[in-house]
Amino acid sequence: MSLAGQLYRLQQIDLELQKKQQELKDVENQLSDDKALVATESKLASQSEQLGDARRKQKDSEWKLEDLQEKVKLIDSKLYSGTTKGAKELVNLEKEVKSLKSQIKTKEDALLGLMSQVEELEAKAKTTAEELEQLKREWQQRQETFGQKKSELEIALAKLGRDRDELAQQSDREALNTYERLRLTRGEAVVKVEKGRCLGCHVTVPTSQWQKVKAGDLIQCNNCNRIFYLE
Repeated sequence: MSLAGQLYRLQQIDLELQKKQQELKDVENQLSDDKALVATESKLASQSEQLGDARRKQKDSEWKLEDLQEKVKLIDSKLYSGTTKGAKELVNLEKEVKSLKSQIKTKEDALLGLMSQVEELEAKAKTTAEELEQLKREWQQRQETFGQKKSELEIALAKLGRDRDELAQQSDREALNTYERLRLTRGEAVVKVEKGRCLGCHVTVPTSQWQKVKAGDLIQCNNCNRIFYLE
């Protein structure tokens, strides 16, 4: 293989390395991308907290309602037991019952509202929990799929790295330095010559240079300075 051929092969390896490194970066991003999962976990935690608070309010409302109903029962028991004789006391007890029943009505309406709120929050939390479970399954599947892909890419990158090191060691040091410098400034350091033209800048290659390229000499384009390679 000519020196230009070695550098062209080195460039192919470098391009493949660059491609695989980008693929690995993309895979690692996929593996670490848990934003949807974290957001849904946070959403469920917030909904669970709201649900717990609503349930406590409902239970507290139920207890207060029971207390009021118990008080009405006790007063009714007094009213209809015949033990209360005074007219004034009877009137006061009736007024108290009326007031308590008004409070009970208010408490019952409030309790219905709390029960409705609890049911709504339970439905939302259930939907979010199901969504979270689906995301967890997808996350696990992604870990398995992209974990395998990551391993394959790391193996491929390691092999490409060894191939590059081996080829670089075989190449002329000065030519290798030129190649590395052109990679930094031009992106593509080695270009083919086809039909008498540089495929890097599409300028016609002088006959004298063309002949030297055919002879296997390391020749650079007078216009773009890239290294010529002829298959």
